[in-house]
Amino acid sequence: MSIVNIAAYKFVTLDDIATLRPALLERCQALDLKGTILLAPEGINLFLAGASESIGAFLTGLRADARFTDLEVKESLSEDQPFRRMLVRQKKEIITMKMPVIKPADGRAPGVDPATLKRWLDAGQDDEGRPVVMLDTRNDFEVDVGTFDNAVDYRLTKFSEFPDVIAAHRADFEGKTIVSFCTGGIRCEKAAIYMRDIGLEHTYQLDGGILKYFEDVGGAHYQGDCFVFDYRTALTPELAPSTTKQCFACRAVVTAEDQRSPDYVEGQQCPACATPADAPATGAASATSLAAPSA
Repeated sequence: MSIVNIAAYKFVTLDDIATLRPALLERCQALDLKGTILLAPEGINLFLAGASESIGAFLTGLRADARFTDLEVKESLSEDQPFRRMLVRQKKEIITMKMPVIKPADGRAPGVDPATLKRWLDAGQDDEGRPVVMLDTRNDFEVDVGTFDNAVDYRLTKFSEFPDVIAAHRADFEGKTIVSFCTGGIRCEKAAIYMRDIGLEHTYQLDGGILKYFEDVGGAHYQGDCFVFDYRTALTPELAPSTTKQCFACRAVVTAEDQRSPDYVEGQQCPACATPADAPATGAASATSLAAPSA
């Protein structure tokens, strides 16, 4: 597999987005990279894919900036380019929570590395003897592709719902160790800070998210694949593209068996939303939903 895919983020104050944005776009285009970079006053979030040499050159240049020297990257491989274009966007937040008091750049909640988490899950408790609760901070359609065993899933439709849902269920977590997790770490980082702020002191974030867990320890205590926001749709615990797809029309998870149905038309419909043959296809307008990174 000749295409290198990278995912990375960092919460760091950015006050030069007006100049940084065109510079990054020009650099990526020169290296023939595709994907999405999000820039906001709170930091950077990127998903990029391209030749190994190009990815390496981009990271070398980016890390020359003192703000990104310690940028940590999750890497996987694919046979084909999973993105269709190169975008560098400016946003209010690199992951939308609508909680301006949560500022990860000012200090993050404690994290747990994948090896330690696996050990906790093997034992059924943390090192202090408290039961461990895995809290999925992702959207419902991502969870449907795969998640940790017995993970708490509140069927979120967007991350900004998270604070109210957790506040309403705060009592459920008393006396337990909570590990918030997501695809690459960005959502669970904000989530863990918020949970600490409301008094859930034994809250940790899974460092590097599911992708780092797969990279370090494989799929232990995890069922299914991990949804990713590109045209691969999902990765297996071996970090290879899975057979799972997502319907561009309704965003439903489409298994390999579903893809064999006559009601499945790639890019248009799936068995969950199949439309009459004479109805206009609706998938094209929704196809770009997979191109926006959300670690």
